[in-house]
Amino acid sequence: MSSVEESRQARIISELSMFIRKVLSDPTVAPKCMEIARKYKGHPEATKMMAEEISASTIVRIPEDHSDADKLFLKLVQDVLDDEAALY
Repeated sequence: MSSVEESRQARIISELSMFIRKVLSDPTVAPKCMEIARKYKGHPEATKMMAEEISASTIVRIPEDHSDADKLFLKLVQDVLDDEAALY
């Protein structure tokens, strides 16, 4: 693995660690993120709209230019929604 790839992975891990700390410090973050995701599910620009509203209404900040960690988080939120739908 190249040092560039290692550096990228370290940055992603660091960003995700900060996010996990926020979620653990404020138990309302995860449910609020899921509520927002449900609201935009199926919308053509769901990811962008979710990121904007999550940033505006929680302690999580997702910049307009999504980092790899931001993209991973938003994809995981959508995957959880898909899992919910599969249960019903």
